[in-house]
Amino acid sequence: MAVEARIRELGVRHQILEREIQDEHRRPASDATRLKELKRQKLRLKEQMEQLRTGRSLH
Repeated sequence: MAVEARIRELGVRHQILEREIQDEHRRPASDATRLKELKRQKLRLKEQMEQLRTGRSLH
């Protein structure tokens, strides 16, 4: 059960990052560096969720 809770927690954080990315894209002068970092964080969360789903150990 703890794994499912962790996946849900990561999923919520993933959604928050997606909203932040969308908000940054909407800004007239979006910050490319910030977008890159947000996308990197979002990808890390996605990888962690996939690792938990497949039962692989985390790095």
